[in-house]
Amino acid sequence: MDFHSSFSEHLCTPTPGEADAAESPGARLLDHVASAQFPCVGAKAALARDAIRLHECGALGCPQGDAALFDALAGFAAALDRTDDADTTVRSFVAVFDGPLHTDEPTFERLLWSQLQRLHDLDRSRGNAWAPDVARDPDDPRFSLSLAGHPFFVIGLHAGASRIGRRFERPALVFNSHRQFDRLRADGRYAKMQAATRARDIELQGSINPNLADYGTASETRQYSGRAVPPEWRCPLRIGGLH
Repeated sequence: MDFHSSFSEHLCTPTPGEADAAESPGARLLDHVASAQFPCVGAKAALARDAIRLHECGALGCPQGDAALFDALAGFAAALDRTDDADTTVRSFVAVFDGPLHTDEPTFERLLWSQLQRLHDLDRSRGNAWAPDVARDPDDPRFSLSLAGHPFFVIGLHAGASRIGRRFERPALVFNSHRQFDRLRADGRYAKMQAATRARDIELQGSINPNLADYGTASETRQYSGRAVPPEWRCPLRIGGLH
């Protein structure tokens, strides 16, 4: 299914009032991660170690930057796979988009899945195999998004998010390595970081995101956009060769 053909041309055209700020979108994102309004302690740990790789893009929903974004993600995945198992650094890849600056949650969710669908289609066209350590069915509790043979958990940020911890002035997609999560679980850090992040989220908003679930109990795709999706929701991502 094509989720972007009807509006991608419009999104690829710069919108009046979306001029570049004095500080780059990537630099502003790093400032945001450092702020008290961002609850994820894993991201803060990555920031402290200068381990957040930024990629600045055009508008979310515009396909013109897909190849460059995919290449940057593939390079990040390759670097992760070369990392020594003894390296305890938490690393993240963040794609920061120029716009659109004003999105409600359904619109952002639509754009997010449009973007991820195109990245998957590009991954498939390049002949990459699915990561063998995660499921391919987006509704499977063991699913994780495979790009360049590496499994990723995706976190969406945008200005219209109902969750305070998911708000940022521009759309952004955070790609965290599922294999890194496995290493964090193995050495006991994951549970501690998860508990600390959820405690910060409760302090910030009074509750945790109702879509949060431990890996293996529900599909992680329910968490990607940040919207509180209903129980009957099904991921719109179509994995090539699966159906």
